[in-house]
Parts: sequence; C-alpha cells; structure tokens
Amino acid sequence: MANMQARMQALSEEFTKLQRDLQESVQARQRLEAQMQENLGVQKEFAQLKDDETIYKLIGPVLLKQDRTEAESTVNGRLEFIGKEISRLEGQIREAQAKIEKKKGEIIQIQTSAQAAAGGAQAVTA
Repeated sequence: MANMQARMQALSEEFTKLQRDLQESVQARQRLEAQMQENLGVQKEFAQLKDDETIYKLIGPVLLKQDRTEAESTVNGRLEFIGKEISRLEGQIREAQAKIEKKKGEIIQIQTSAQAAAGGAQAVTA
C-alpha cells in the first residue's frame, strides 16, 4: 500500500510539472502571437507609405533614418521567425497535452487499483 502511495505521489508531481510546462508554452505562444500582430501592423503601414516617405527607427531615445528596403526586410524576417516559433510551440503544446492525458490515465489506474485493494481488504475483515 505504501508503494502505491509513493507511486501516486510521484505521478502527481509529474502531472503538476507537465501542467506547468504546458502553461509556460501557452504563454510563450501568446507573447509570440502579440508580436506577430504588431509586426503585421507595421507591415500594413509599410504598404500604405508612398515611395518618397521616410522611415525612422527608434533606437533608445533616438530616431534614426532607415532605408525602406532594409526596414521591410527586417519586419518580414521577424514575421518568418515568429511564424516558425509559433509552429514549434504548437508542437510542444500538443506533445505536452498528450503527456498530460497519459499521466492522467496512469493516475486514474493507480487510484482504481488502490480503491480495489482497499475494497478487498474491507471484505476480508468483515
């Protein structure tokens, strides 16, 4: 019986860690999604600019003039990187969810076994 309790405690700790990892992945994905929306907004602004308009980049407290091609390339590169990171995190999230479901099944199985053992012990003493 003590062995079952130790196993249950270990499974419970693993389950909690998996849930925490899942939550961190979901939060990271949400941050990336916010960054993606921000960069898509910048990309949309670039599309509305006329060819002769100037683009400035804020670096610390200073605005520096930036080449339009370079600015667009930077934003496109960011969007590509963010898209890849979101895909990677979605894979991690799916994997974590599958692991959580597996642990949940193991916990239920141990609980069922413990209840059956407790029920069997009560039947013998009665």
